[in-house]
Amino acid sequence: MRRRRGRAALAYPVMAALITATAAACAAPLQDLGPLPPRFSGPPLPADAVVSEMKSVLAAEGVTVDREPSGAAGMCHERLRGRHAPETVAAALKAAFARARSEHGWQPGPDLGGETLTLAKGNWTVTAGLPPQPAQGLQATVVMSLMCVDGGGASSPATPASPVLTTAPSSS
Repeated sequence: MRRRRGRAALAYPVMAALITATAAACAAPLQDLGPLPPRFSGPPLPADAVVSEMKSVLAAEGVTVDREPSGAAGMCHERLRGRHAPETVAAALKAAFARARSEHGWQPGPDLGGETLTLAKGNWTVTAGLPPQPAQGLQATVVMSLMCVDGGGASSPATPASPVLTTAPSSS
């Protein structure tokens, strides 16, 4: 019994030394380096302006789209949907994205693969997938998603404040 107490008494200082050494070794990588840089530069772009630009570049290439409701108040996401002739839809989308870069200052967005086109400007990223060949006689569906970061460009009003819950007075 005495021998066990001796080992336990020795284990505690060894563990404390090990924890102290680990904390000291990890202190440098954990130091505060300050705030992160902003995820976009410049003022946030309003959703209405972004939607208008995208509808304009698509219309210039013969693609007509409609703005779908964003679905939830305060969301920073828009969707444009339309139809176009299947023979020219891919070329029209690529030309519209090139026009957005050259005429409206959009930059290439993150690479999401060969079948997805992306653009970025300010706090917005725009993506559109090249649609598959539709069944004979049908037009190709065009879907463009517009997403912003930091919620700065949402066009819909902010979500109303939640009602305050109060406890009913107790009757004594």
